[in-house]
Amino acid sequence: MAQLDTLDIIVLAAILVGTVAYFTKGKVWGITKDPYANAFANTNGAKAGKTRNILEKMEESGKNCVIFYGSQTGTAEDYASRLAKEGKSRFGLETMVADLEDYDFDNLDAIPSDKVVMFVLATYGEGEPTDNAVDFYEFITGEDPAFSESSEAPLQNLNYVAFGLGNNTYEHYNSMVRNVNKALEKLGAKRIGEAGEGDDGAGTMEEDFLAWKDPMWAALAEKMGLEEREAVYEPIFGITEREGLTKDSPEVYLGEPNKMHLEGTAKGPFNAHNPYIAPIVDSKELFSVKDRNCLHMEVDISGSNLTYQTGDHIAIWPTNAGHEVDLLLGILGLEDKRDTVISVKALEPTAKVPFPTPTTYDAIIRYHLEIGAPVSRQFLGTLAAFAPDEATKAEMTRLGNDKDYFQDKVSKNHYNISRTLGLVSNGQKWTNVPFSAFIEGLTKLQPRYYSISSSSLVQPKKISITAVVENQLIPGRADPFKGVATNYLLALKQKQNGDSNPEPFGLTYELHGPRNKYDGIHVPVHVRHSNFKLPSDPSKPIILIGPGTGVAPFRGFVQERAKLAESGENVGRTLLFFGCRKRNEDFMYESEWEDYKKALGDKFEMITAFSREGPKKVYVQHRLKERAEEVNELLEKKAYLYVCGDAANMAREVNTVLAQIIAEKRGIPETKAEEIVKNMRASNQYQVSYTNTPLKPTHSTVHLRLAILYLLPRVVSILETSMLIDIIGGRLVIMADYTAACYFSMHGRVSVADRLCIEEIRC
Repeated sequence: MAQLDTLDIIVLAAILVGTVAYFTKGKVWGITKDPYANAFANTNGAKAGKTRNILEKMEESGKNCVIFYGSQTGTAEDYASRLAKEGKSRFGLETMVADLEDYDFDNLDAIPSDKVVMFVLATYGEGEPTDNAVDFYEFITGEDPAFSESSEAPLQNLNYVAFGLGNNTYEHYNSMVRNVNKALEKLGAKRIGEAGEGDDGAGTMEEDFLAWKDPMWAALAEKMGLEEREAVYEPIFGITEREGLTKDSPEVYLGEPNKMHLEGTAKGPFNAHNPYIAPIVDSKELFSVKDRNCLHMEVDISGSNLTYQTGDHIAIWPTNAGHEVDLLLGILGLEDKRDTVISVKALEPTAKVPFPTPTTYDAIIRYHLEIGAPVSRQFLGTLAAFAPDEATKAEMTRLGNDKDYFQDKVSKNHYNISRTLGLVSNGQKWTNVPFSAFIEGLTKLQPRYYSISSSSLVQPKKISITAVVENQLIPGRADPFKGVATNYLLALKQKQNGDSNPEPFGLTYELHGPRNKYDGIHVPVHVRHSNFKLPSDPSKPIILIGPGTGVAPFRGFVQERAKLAESGENVGRTLLFFGCRKRNEDFMYESEWEDYKKALGDKFEMITAFSREGPKKVYVQHRLKERAEEVNELLEKKAYLYVCGDAANMAREVNTVLAQIIAEKRGIPETKAEEIVKNMRASNQYQVSYTNTPLKPTHSTVHLRLAILYLLPRVVSILETSMLIDIIGGRLVIMADYTAACYFSMHGRVSVADRLCIEEIRC
């Protein structure tokens, strides 16, 4: 192995220190506290989070049932909360809801048999745990998890319940709950009832959950000797009107996500708890047809510590439309109280208020609750007791109990809570409903994630977004179903392009934000990292399949390869399959592709499928089959294949076509070809990102972005089992970010291609 000179040693030592700092940030130093914990100091006496010992927490708070959730978008957390409320109201259980990442699990074996543990677990991406469930999943499915006491069946006293949230369009459907259930049984735990599975892909998640929970409760009641009682609403949160405060009082939150934003001192780290208020520097329409919109936006992150890599996702924090806010305030009889200041206090020690207070009714509904989402049948059943008259109560009870009736009257029309209440009561106001019921029964307004459509190499401080505006006509419904975030973005685009009073599809938004903090065309954002990445070696061929807005990440991919080619790098063959309706209506970035073609030459080819231009509809999967010969040749050369778009149809058909191509061109049985395709996916040679469900992001505690630079021609394995890397070259440099790589490049040590050689390595 080549000798290291002094400069090598100095730089490697600096990088080692930086790497240690990277992994210890948030644990040893730079610990970020709950962004709005101080806002509750005077209103919430809970001491949640002081121990990571779940048994200790249950005993000190008098709980005999804990519901753990692994959630990425809030649905699993919502189901966990609903189970907790139902267990308490129907069976008298002392329940608590717990985030999996808040506790350790080495003492699960100490939980006695008179307590019950529930797991509500979403599967994310290609069969992976959600961010907050990674540590739990790795512990419980490990070869030999270390519990507090040694035993052949360490969890023999543990009674548990399990429900999974999945999507059958993914290959590893509900693998999280299946694998955890298998691990728990192996460790001796006793499951109560069936392990339920909800299917978002079939659109039956809610009904799957409702169908599972009733027999589960019956089995639990029999096992634990519980007696069912008449369910009575018991609030988790107390609401107090603050007569001494007005909406102009400086301590009142008007939609600010935390105390730093309230005080005008927002600073990083910017993340899912703390957004960056980013300026939109450019926005335009990509479609040339009147009844459909697709937006291109450029978000400037130069004023923050946010960074991104090509293929990552940007989260947009939306605001509810003013019309929807007014509808809900109106049906609840709160129009005149919209600016009344209230405090929200947790009434039991393990609950946490989901937003900072004191605040106003308007701010809660506008910035914090998913008021535009389709309403759940179970929630309607809860509200029946507060109906304005007996006829309305009977109708609400029927909707809550009869799934077919609910489907016909409410679900098929995608009615939200305000429309449903107005429909059932014929416009009568629901003034008897405690406002706490809505805080508990509606999910928290979630950020919306979009694939970034730019290259971090080309524009590291500007993030591109490509998004179709959701405005869908539904048979039987009077008005279109409108997307929350995309119509908000459309209003911002209209304002930026000269419309002083933007009203996309009749909707208005508080574009200035709370206390005008978003003035000047700003939007709250954070970045979520993804594993959907170009191969580390730019000379590798790639096949990209992205119809519609599925082309978004591939614009960034091609943009990056064009830049590398202009810098003199050897760039591999790049095939892009793109589909839309008509060339003259929705061919996104048409002129840009020509520019990339000039930079990449014959290394780049775009194959188009315009579905509405011929006598027969043609889609990208048809074009893929037409290019079977070249596709197979590229795959035999270890080309990377990427698919982004509709999971329910296109992605599945592409998967089928790939197997057919491999079987036909290699002369093998289709079953063997399907196995090859499956192995490609397992090895990340074949990656899929669905437009509505981005891939699992990198988990900061177990991943490090490493640049591996190969400088000498011989193979030397200098790191063995500790980091799972075989290094090619006699001199190795491992860098934690582009800054170090650029240092080497500027000093003539490596090429531009070397410093872009990024790998995701599990440590």
